[in-house]
Amino acid sequence: MAVNRIVGDRAHAMATTTATMKEKEEDATSKKPFKRRSRLIVRLGSFLIVHSILFSVVCCTAGLIALILLPVLANNTYISENALLPGSANPMFSIQDVVEAKKFVRDILDTSVTEEGRRIEIPRLIEQRVVDVGAEAYYHKFIADGAQFHPLHFFSCAPSTSTMETNNSCSSFGVNSVGIIRAPRGDGKEAIVLVSPYNSENIQLSDAVSLGLAYSIFSFLSRVTWLAKDIVWLAADSQHGEYTAVSAWLKDYHTPVFFSDAGKVDFGMCSVKDIHRQWENKLFKENNPNVFKRSGTMAAALVFKVTESKERSERDRLDIYAEASNGQMPNLDLINTAHYLAVHRQGLKVVVGMVDSLLHSTCLKFVGEILQSVGKLVKILNPKWKFGITSAEFVEGTSTVARSIFNQALGVPTGPHGAFRDYQVDAITLELSPRVYLHNENAQSAFLLKSGRLIEGVLRSVNNLLEKFHQSFFLYFLTSPNKYVSVGVYMIPFALLVAPLPIVAAALFSAGKRKGDNLEDTSNEVAEAASGSDSWKWIHAAKVVFMIHLWAGVVSLLPYHISQISGMDSTARMSVWVALSVTMLLISYKIVGSPYLCSSTDGDWEILKAVTVAVASIGLCLMSIINFATAQIGSMLLVPMCLMVRPFKRRSQVALSLRFIVLAFNLAFGLLGFPPVGLMMWKGLFEGFAKVSVGDFWDQAEFLWSWNSATYPYLLWIHLACWVLCMHILMHP
Repeated sequence: MAVNRIVGDRAHAMATTTATMKEKEEDATSKKPFKRRSRLIVRLGSFLIVHSILFSVVCCTAGLIALILLPVLANNTYISENALLPGSANPMFSIQDVVEAKKFVRDILDTSVTEEGRRIEIPRLIEQRVVDVGAEAYYHKFIADGAQFHPLHFFSCAPSTSTMETNNSCSSFGVNSVGIIRAPRGDGKEAIVLVSPYNSENIQLSDAVSLGLAYSIFSFLSRVTWLAKDIVWLAADSQHGEYTAVSAWLKDYHTPVFFSDAGKVDFGMCSVKDIHRQWENKLFKENNPNVFKRSGTMAAALVFKVTESKERSERDRLDIYAEASNGQMPNLDLINTAHYLAVHRQGLKVVVGMVDSLLHSTCLKFVGEILQSVGKLVKILNPKWKFGITSAEFVEGTSTVARSIFNQALGVPTGPHGAFRDYQVDAITLELSPRVYLHNENAQSAFLLKSGRLIEGVLRSVNNLLEKFHQSFFLYFLTSPNKYVSVGVYMIPFALLVAPLPIVAAALFSAGKRKGDNLEDTSNEVAEAASGSDSWKWIHAAKVVFMIHLWAGVVSLLPYHISQISGMDSTARMSVWVALSVTMLLISYKIVGSPYLCSSTDGDWEILKAVTVAVASIGLCLMSIINFATAQIGSMLLVPMCLMVRPFKRRSQVALSLRFIVLAFNLAFGLLGFPPVGLMMWKGLFEGFAKVSVGDFWDQAEFLWSWNSATYPYLLWIHLACWVLCMHILMHP
């Protein structure tokens, strides 16, 4: 009985389950099929594409406002590396060291009366003094090449220099004097480099004081016991340029030599044999100073020189130069250390460079007053919010950050310290200016004492480091000597300006494709023609964009060949460059085809603009990796031009006044976006429009490619090419 009951229960359960499953199947068949919702990122992208115009206006406006607010968003500088300990020890540089410096200055001025004394006696005098303090000394011979065009070296920098034995003409040679102090507490694996440039062709009092200050510091360091890193003093012969002398020495320092007679002068190869024979007899015969000597890895480098400022001030002045090739900057801790010691220990006035024309701008003062009022209101609402800034601080901060961005965007070093950044060595240039004339003996002594103690303090801080600079920022803009804008802040304006480009490209491509697809509804014949051409419209647009960028690449190589033609000024060379560029563009149209050929449908110009905008966004993003300042300035001109351009002849349903405003903006950005005009506007802003001429663009272009600045290929490969494409769209039928 129990068995029958169990079997019956199981049968009943199976029947119930089968009935339930049938009911579910019937319900499922009766309901509509379930639609899976798309992901949030897809829906957000679709929403932005539909509202691309509003999104572009909001992002561009916010980007420009964020760029203006950079001085407000700046932070106070601080020492990130605790091991630096600036000012923790009392300075040991004394009056006795100042006396030695002044004596050395007198010896230099006495020996520099004749040309032979300048070219021969000063290096020998430096070598003798270095040997007298117990350090190692040698001479480094180099020659300076002219401006060289290296198309593949744009992202490295450095005008080339050669050693004496590799050149057939030794008419432009120079000799650096080098001294090395082996650290008593070190192992010879690290070194700190001191550089004091001087012009051997024309020794001025400021050059002599620079050498005297450098020698007194070097002599002082030879007696201290706290050195843990070797000290290398490079007295750079800057008759052919400060950067050239330092770069030549650094190149030989980091290049291994495997033959015994490396660095010796081959007088049989020189065109002026008598002069070099005098150098051989008088300069290179004692203590074997012709052997290149090295120390360890460079921890940091300090370039310092004394100049006489035309403007008198209440305090001695210190100008800090930090920009290197292609926007590279030294670690911010090195600048902070020099600034802290100069202001809080020696009472110097520190300057990092400003745009003088912006200091008197009425518009900036008006914006500063508005921000000052907003800051007061914010402080009333919440005293903890730090948004306050005075109008004067805003104007000075804007002027300083504009100079910082411009120097980085130019991509050319602002001093010989830039040669060290090419070897990943942190370096800055300190330009010291006394408040009175150097001929005043008492003022000169006080100035030398302050300067010596400043350099001693910086060296002592770097000497404390157990590793290279790494704690603080390498990517930053300076708004004042004690305020900076980090990469996390200044990339916001660039991101806001570039963000609309891919969205607008997608919206334009969709709009152009829809207009092409609408032709299928008219007739079967037109639909067949449209369906065959619509799928290839984007390929034609990509071909046009590729052709224009290829033309821009060829145009970028023309200036080097034009510069070989003698007897032409800058204006004539610029005219030849423009004529050849236009001719090559017309020839490329004959070979590849004009962008106006395939214009049978209404959406062709939109697809061409979509590809142009996409390529512009890629070019700006790539340039931001190489030189962010160049990409930032380029985005301010290129993004509005690419977003607002539309065919001049294309009729629109909008009001006439709005069409007129759009046309005015197109013409304005088309004019300012043209590289020669844009560069002339920047030069007029920084130097005054009275100095602007037609040949200035040629001079600037020649200056950029001779220094292998990455800004040069950007201006032509990306900016000029996009400008030409925008002009094609503007004139599209």
